Amino acid sequence: MKLTPQTIAGLAAHLESAELNARDVTKITDEHPEMDWDDAYAIQDLIRRRKEARGQRTVGLKAGLTSFAKMKQMGVDTPVFGFVSDYMARPEGGEIKTSELIHPRVEAEICVVTKAPLRGPGCHVGAVLAAIDFVVPAVEIIDSRYRDFKFDLKSVIADNTSASRFVVGSRMRAVDGLDLRTLGVVLEKNGKIVAMAAGAAVLGHPLTAVAMLANHLGARGQEIPAGSFVMTGGVTEAIAVQAGDSVIARFQDLGSVGMRFV
Repeated sequence: MKLTPQTIAGLAAHLESAELNARDVTKITDEHPEMDWDDAYAIQDLIRRRKEARGQRTVGLKAGLTSFAKMKQMGVDTPVFGFVSDYMARPEGGEIKTSELIHPRVEAEICVVTKAPLRGPGCHVGAVLAAIDFVVPAVEIIDSRYRDFKFDLKSVIADNTSASRFVVGSRMRAVDGLDLRTLGVVLEKNGKIVAMAAGAAVLGHPLTAVAMLANHLGARGQEIPAGSFVMTGGVTEAIAVQAGDSVIARFQDLGSVGMRFV
């Protein structure tokens, strides 16, 4: 790590304030070019602890920049990992206030809930399959706090991978009988199809993202606990939304997830 604890604390407060107040900022590596990967995750971890200290529960883990389309869109080639808190959840079919966000974008995600812990190193898709309780569909509303979407990967990690809001569908399915690689997803905005993809767009298999998350945590002495809700990352590229938009994601064998932006 290259940053001091005081600098890390200051950056955590800076980025969380930007999120909570819907205020954009310049990427933090502009001022701290020496920042390394451990610093970035240390900032994110402190943001998480700040939220939990205020009584906000961490309710899920997430992988970001996992789809080939999203990597190309963002100009990166490495997934990132973060978390979601209880206040970020919105009900299926409900409203999402754009006044609380900066420049929101939506992406459809295949998500899982675990029944057994997963820990690296050496975690693989087979181990993840054995540890899954059920699969659910979701839409994540990401909202980078960086001005004009100008950022690098370290800045994204520190900013908790642009976590903002998420909506989970009501249909749960056992992983048995589902081929997550070929599971199709159609994303519609205002009744028009804006993106289509299959699960294989996420690193060749959505559960690869879960295995990579377990290995990432294992390297830090942590694990994915049993009962964890894990978002595997956007299947499609992220689609910009604004007040007045209606979004619905249709998942093969998993139903649909919809919401309105107001």
